Amino acid sequence: MIDTFKELIANQYEAAFCTLNACIDRCPETAWNSLVGETAFCQVAFHTLFYADFYLGQNEESLRRQPFHRDHEKFFRNYEELEDRKPELLYDKPSIKTYLEHCRNKASQVIAAETAETLKARAGFKGREFSRAELHVYNIRHIQNHAAQLNLRLSIDHNEDIVWVGSGWREV
Repeated sequence: MIDTFKELIANQYEAAFCTLNACIDRCPETAWNSLVGETAFCQVAFHTLFYADFYLGQNEESLRRQPFHRDHEKFFRNYEELEDRKPELLYDKPSIKTYLEHCRNKASQVIAAETAETLKARAGFKGREFSRAELHVYNIRHIQNHAAQLNLRLSIDHNEDIVWVGSGWREV
C-alpha cells in the first residue's frame, strides 16, 4: 500500500510541476512582471515554488540550510516569502526554471525516502496540524491552485491555453 501511495503522490507532484512549467514557458516576456491579482506573474511562480520547496522539507529551519539555497543566496535574498507582507522582489524566468527543476528533483527524492512511519508523523510546520502524507496532498493542491491562477491569466490576457496534465504525463 505504501508503494502505491508514494507512486500516486510522485505522479501528482510531477503533473502539478508540469502544469506550472507550461504556464512559465507560455508566459510572454511582456507579461512576466504583469499583475496576476495583486502580485506579478513571476512572483506567483516564485511563491508557488518556494512553498513547494518549503513543505517538501522537514521544517522551516531546513529550508535555508539546503545546498541549493546556499548556492543561490542572491535569488532568495531576504526570504520575504516567510514574512506576512506583499512581495516586492521580481524574478527572471531562467532562475524560476532552475528553481522548478530543483523542486521537481527534491519532490522525487523526498517521496522516495518516505516510509509508513514518516508519512504518519506530524507535518512539522506551524499551522499545519496534520500528517506528512496530508502535507504532500496539501502541497500539490497549492501548486495546482497557483498554476490554475496563472493559466487563467494567460488565457484571458494572451489567448494562451495550457493543456490538462494527468497522472504519469511527462514533458517532452
